[in-house]
Amino acid sequence: QHGVRVARNAGAHCSMASESTAGKIPVTIVTGFLGAGKTTLINHVLTGNHGKRIAVIENEFGEIGIDDALVVETQEEVFEMNNGCICCTVRGDLIRILNRLMRQKKKFDHILIETTGLADPAPVAQTFFMDEDMKKLLAIDSILTVVDAKHIGLHLNEKKVDCVNESEQQVAFADRILLNKCDLVTAEEKAEVRSMIKARNQFCDIVECTNSKVDLDQVLGINRFSLEHIVNDVDDHFAENDHDDHEHDDHHEHEQK
Repeated sequence: QHGVRVARNAGAHCSMASESTAGKIPVTIVTGFLGAGKTTLINHVLTGNHGKRIAVIENEFGEIGIDDALVVETQEEVFEMNNGCICCTVRGDLIRILNRLMRQKKKFDHILIETTGLADPAPVAQTFFMDEDMKKLLAIDSILTVVDAKHIGLHLNEKKVDCVNESEQQVAFADRILLNKCDLVTAEEKAEVRSMIKARNQFCDIVECTNSKVDLDQVLGINRFSLEHIVNDVDDHFAENDHDDHEHDDHHEHEQK
């Protein structure tokens, strides 16, 4: 189940598109552990002064509620808000939702997809390469991971048996990381967190923030997505860690690259 929201706000925002993404609607996949600040970030995007028409597809556990007092018109599952947002609840898989968005008369400038806190972003990203229609119309702008500076260390170091560490995946797949809640940590703790992130993903850049407040040009139209990074760096990282675990099980030494 996903909810879809559209934001139309005043203002101006420009971004350069590469040749491979020219003419396609950019898509940002927003991921991050529960409580990291994803929903707060999306609220900022929906109310920001960026002049773009944005659709937000939120997961079924999204915390952005529709206030009945703000609804000025209701038609089927679509709710038009008096602040210019359009919200609708859609039941079905991601492809179905995206197809519905593409059929709308007014084009979107950007689409944001919020994943659940425990989700691996890879299957969502795969959607835009496996489906031919989606490949023609949409292009991933970035995988954006929101990180809680206070608690990410605990999440990253958590050892899980017979399953992957979701936080590690979300950090490893990120093109850009929003290091949120920086007001809750010391400079030394923040430096340690940055080091932990870079040890798992040298490719990403890190933007520090508090209360998920960042300039929207650091979130929209950044054109940071790299399939090569996912295929090479991310796969190598998890394969190497898996091999390292097996080596420790056998009481052998393993030298990391």
